[in-house]
Amino acid sequence: MTTITWFESYWAGMKSEVGGKAASLGEMTGAGLPVPPGFAITTSSYRRARDESDLDAQIARLLHGLDTSNTDMVSERCAKIRQAIATMPIPEGIELQIRGAYLELGARFGMKDVPVAVRSSATSEDSPDASFAGEHDTYLWVRGAEDVIDAVRRCWASLFTDRATCYRVEMGYDHRTVEMCVVIQKMVTPKAAGVAFTLDPTNGDRSQVAIDAAWGFGEAVVAGEVTPDNYRVDKVMLDITKRIVSEKSHEYVLTDHDTVEKVETTPERASAPCLTDTEIKAITKLAKTAERHYGCPQDIEWAVDLDLPEGDNIILLQSRPETFWSKKGPTTVIEPGTKSGDFMSSIVSTLMSPLHTKGADGS
Repeated sequence: MTTITWFESYWAGMKSEVGGKAASLGEMTGAGLPVPPGFAITTSSYRRARDESDLDAQIARLLHGLDTSNTDMVSERCAKIRQAIATMPIPEGIELQIRGAYLELGARFGMKDVPVAVRSSATSEDSPDASFAGEHDTYLWVRGAEDVIDAVRRCWASLFTDRATCYRVEMGYDHRTVEMCVVIQKMVTPKAAGVAFTLDPTNGDRSQVAIDAAWGFGEAVVAGEVTPDNYRVDKVMLDITKRIVSEKSHEYVLTDHDTVEKVETTPERASAPCLTDTEIKAITKLAKTAERHYGCPQDIEWAVDLDLPEGDNIILLQSRPETFWSKKGPTTVIEPGTKSGDFMSSIVSTLMSPLHTKGADGS
């Protein structure tokens, strides 16, 4: 049984052991994309911990006859399952390997208690017929081995949040077959963060990269809590074809006591753009590289790291297939007044539409 897999050691045959998020981070690392270093705690570690705590019978009993329309029943039963998982002992050998890997990660940066993000990576995430994005827990700026171990248990327990449990019931997933890997990844200190699509999500135009950006950590953008700055960038010429700077009312920032908290943005900062043109174009180039590597349009999470020098400060946190427009086939929007047979339009359409795309299995 493999307990720990470093991102640089990942290979495609391991996906069932690490889940969608960790698999993506491992593949991006292998492709040379700028990903914060880290490792994955495999699903077999979670399974062994559950087996040795003999929790399956208790979980099955609590899920039996669950009425997902009864919110009180769902909350009560899921809370009991999460409590059981969050307090179960981790087998000694597995815990020692987690602690050792965390110390090794810190040693790479000369830090004793390196701050990390502890992220859930369930085997059901980013599956072709369902999306569990946002259903499971992530813990930011975790320091020290004890807190890392605690966060790992809580990520395991988040398999049974009310939302995730109800979603599995609605989608017909067997609770026993969905397992959890946990990603331990060095934190970035973001000046700004957000998402990028390698097509225009409003119309499927694959000649554009769409970027949403806000100050601080990206949670406000991903969760839809703030209206982000919005940009469209031409993939070929790298011209910024659309620019909307929004009033960004709040942001998630690192506090002096090592927690990430939501704060109000100062008025002058709220109305200011959070990206320079250089950063916008750098994000676009990395997005194009990710799309070229995966062979299909991508939905990317990125950050501008304050700890890195300008020019090398764009970090990719996640890249997953875009799921809506990709199912409809390649699209290139033709501007009004342009003939459909225009020679240049034909060239751009071909450039934006790869002849070969990878299937869901990566083939």
